[in-house]
Amino acid sequence: MLSNQILQKTIYEMGDILECNCSIWNMEGEMLAAVGNDKAYIKKSVDSFIKEYSEEKYLYTEEAALFRVCDEERPVYIFVLEHQGKVDVRVSGRLCVSQWEALLDMNKIKMDKNRFMQNLILDNLLVVDIYNQAKRLMIPVEQKRVVFVIEPKSEEDEIVLELVKGIYTSGTGDYVTAVDNGHVILVKALESYESYEEVNEIAGLLINTLNTEAMINVRVAYGTIIDKLNEVPESYKEAGIALEVGRIFYEERSLLAYKELGIGRLIHQLPESLCEMFLEEVFGEKDETIFDEETLLTVANFFENNLNVSETARQLFIHRNTLVHRLEKIQKYTGLDVRIFEDALTFKIALMVADQRKYGNSSAMRFKKKENN
Repeated sequence: MLSNQILQKTIYEMGDILECNCSIWNMEGEMLAAVGNDKAYIKKSVDSFIKEYSEEKYLYTEEAALFRVCDEERPVYIFVLEHQGKVDVRVSGRLCVSQWEALLDMNKIKMDKNRFMQNLILDNLLVVDIYNQAKRLMIPVEQKRVVFVIEPKSEEDEIVLELVKGIYTSGTGDYVTAVDNGHVILVKALESYESYEEVNEIAGLLINTLNTEAMINVRVAYGTIIDKLNEVPESYKEAGIALEVGRIFYEERSLLAYKELGIGRLIHQLPESLCEMFLEEVFGEKDETIFDEETLLTVANFFENNLNVSETARQLFIHRNTLVHRLEKIQKYTGLDVRIFEDALTFKIALMVADQRKYGNSSAMRFKKKENN
């Protein structure tokens, strides 16, 4: 079935071209869109056409011409063209019906493509099915592509899907869809010369456009560039991993590339048992919560300044000795002197592993809560 937007737009165009009143009705006798005022006798004619002339494709009355609009021989709409001026309603009506049925066919192909892309993204298709369906839907198999996942920072921003569809239409070889309520997926076709530099620019453009045009903050992640259609699920999974790693380790970033996740990607793939073993090695029976927020903020700033004590003290507006005292507190509990590069690296990784563990625990709790509900 056609959307209300398409119904309204098409009926207005037909009315403007033919310079007469027209309307489109469903098979329950409800008017969906119209040009001109609602008239009781038109409603009566429509009801009569549906019930008394159920076998007829069209009906001509003194007031209007009524036509059935079919989808594969099944009536789905009633199109009404009122007598007005010198318009030949019989010929004009049949031409309009042809247009309506063409729109239904196009919409069906569009829906089939969307369903195909959703199943492809979720890796629900065999390779042979991918090639067969792609051929039927005229989707190129050999094409340079990349998958973007767009995540609104607020769950209420459901308009993102329609906005991204407005930017990237399927006619260009791009496909915009969603497989859940929280994310929009863009399968972007690339030119042969385009590389990660261009892909990064596309991601940045998406963020800026949604932010400036619609005042919506989003996080955009993308996977690796692929050359074949059956590789789309892999690029999608990589984009999903990039989003997840970003939530844990790089919360301040709005743009996340799978190939640029650094040590965060490595830690994210560590088994839980190995994480627990490493944290016990660094913190002993305690954990990172033994340090107050002030100490953690201090050491984070210290790392950002490449272990420079003087510059860190200046930026934090504290005395050098105060900074040294805070750093020595870490050494007291862990045996790690973060003023030494190797110990600083160990402590930094330990904090990231702790963040990974906390995220894993909170995800498990959310899943359990959802399962219980």
